[in-house]
Amino acid sequence: MTTPASQRPTRIVVDLDHLTFNLSNIRSHVGVPVMGIVKANAYGHGLVPVALHLQAQGVEQLGVAFVEEGVALRQAGITTPILVLGGIFGPQVAQFIVHDLEITVSSLDKLRQVEAAAQALGRKAVIHLKIDTGMERIGVHSYSAKSFIEAAVASTWCELKGIYSHLACADDPNSPMTAEQLERFLEACEHISRLGAPMPLRHLANSGGILHFPQTHLDMVRPGILLYGVLPDPASQPTVTVKPALSLVSQVVYFKVVKANNPVSYGATWASATDTRVVTIPIGYGDGYPRALSSRGEVLIRSQRYPVVGRVCMDQFMVDIGLDSAWNEDEVVLIGEQEGQRISAEAVAERAGTIPYEILTGLNDRIPREYRGGSPALAPARGTTPPAWG
Repeated sequence: MTTPASQRPTRIVVDLDHLTFNLSNIRSHVGVPVMGIVKANAYGHGLVPVALHLQAQGVEQLGVAFVEEGVALRQAGITTPILVLGGIFGPQVAQFIVHDLEITVSSLDKLRQVEAAAQALGRKAVIHLKIDTGMERIGVHSYSAKSFIEAAVASTWCELKGIYSHLACADDPNSPMTAEQLERFLEACEHISRLGAPMPLRHLANSGGILHFPQTHLDMVRPGILLYGVLPDPASQPTVTVKPALSLVSQVVYFKVVKANNPVSYGATWASATDTRVVTIPIGYGDGYPRALSSRGEVLIRSQRYPVVGRVCMDQFMVDIGLDSAWNEDEVVLIGEQEGQRISAEAVAERAGTIPYEILTGLNDRIPREYRGGSPALAPARGTTPPAWG
């Protein structure tokens, strides 16, 4: 493999055609509109290129966490409706309205803040009401939501587009909590029916809900990690066929023979009992490759699995290849496939003692992204480029 001088040997490769495949299969499975969740730099895949691609596929809605992410998408030319899912900060409310971003309203006080900002601008705000059905994060408790919903329905300056909650345990198909949350959510929505108002979009299902609980699909679903081809939890069942969209690859930059009992890396925590061959890979925890993979991770080189040895450094880590051979510039796969062998994000997470969400979203802007596939209209989004916002 030859790497251009201007391109770092470590890179993320995103297959946009896999995103298309995943979106299509999710749509077929649920039969309702999809809100593609692109928060946290599109789960490490690159906020703007992924959003552009999803827009080209006709995704009905996009979801982000913060107003800054929504503004970045608008500045990149995204016209698809965007809901900001996080709690709002009063001084930022005007930015939502100016940039045509839909607002999560999570309390009566927040509703009044949005109304005041909309009136000052002379422009209606589009809102989604957040109902807390058991997550205890943001939102009005379902059992005390009546006055909140009444105020939103009666609002002059707010257009009520949606009402939603978030499932806490849907990744586990055997959890009884999801049924309880659905019941609480539907009871809260009944307040709207009693008022004789049009029912806004009801959305509840995250990736776990999409996979395991069809009764939660309602009027729209919000796939996050599933959209990127990764299951949310070891307990999750693959009821929707998806393909991983992200690969993390690097190259060998150094080879040496390490004598028996000579420790490798910081802290001298690992040494081979015999002479061995060790190669160095130019990526570390400064890029988001977890230090927890010290002497626990594995990589693919020439379609063989080899262990990470010693502590992962900020910018590099070492791999023991035993008596095998490897050359400088050989491809190294950290997440992805090589000649029929695969290391999944789920497997990396398990070895690191964490969840695949943290692995993917932790891959930061030091790593260039390369985009493959997709529509010719998205040519500016392809090639090797850092994400626009992370």
